[in-house]
Amino acid sequence: MLQTKIQFKPYVEKDFKHLQGLNGISDKTVEIHLALYSGYVKNTNILNERVIELTESGKAGSPEYCELKRRYGFEYNGMRLHEYYFDNLKPCGSSEIKESSQLGQKIIETYSSLDIWRNDFSKVGAMRGVGWAVLFQDPITGVLSNHWITLHEEGNIAGFTPILVMDVWEHAWLLDYKPADRPKYIESFLSNVDWLTVEKRLQK
Repeated sequence: MLQTKIQFKPYVEKDFKHLQGLNGISDKTVEIHLALYSGYVKNTNILNERVIELTESGKAGSPEYCELKRRYGFEYNGMRLHEYYFDNLKPCGSSEIKESSQLGQKIIETYSSLDIWRNDFSKVGAMRGVGWAVLFQDPITGVLSNHWITLHEEGNIAGFTPILVMDVWEHAWLLDYKPADRPKYIESFLSNVDWLTVEKRLQK
């Protein structure tokens, strides 16, 4: 049996009480959504605690250990993506992106105009299936690009920085919109974006 003692500091839920009163996204939806986020934080902590127990008892590499390790991507990303999502929202958002802003300029470098980028981001979010639409920045080139992520871990680009994150799993909008009305939710999401927070995520 291994004699070492592994240290683990549990993750703590972030406070997103500022999200009441969003445009087109009801307080009830936010309440349900935050409870789901709470579950990802809890499960991430449980995974870490159990893996530490198995490691300290000499069972690293066992079938249970391996399956728990494979689960990390889903729970960790479920926690982190929700934090990015809630962080980049505030009631009625902030002013629209300006072409002269750093974010506007970086978007235009790839998409030639803010309207083309916005349309592309919205179309990614409207794709069939559950998942996330994310505006990523390549940390090596600085280039921005829109991506689709399924099941939290599938489609995440190694090392890329999330700049704008939109949850399009059904729990994010189905209480407020009909199944065919996901585009209306996307418009509501974009109207609540805190662009100042989004721009701060850019790497210089």
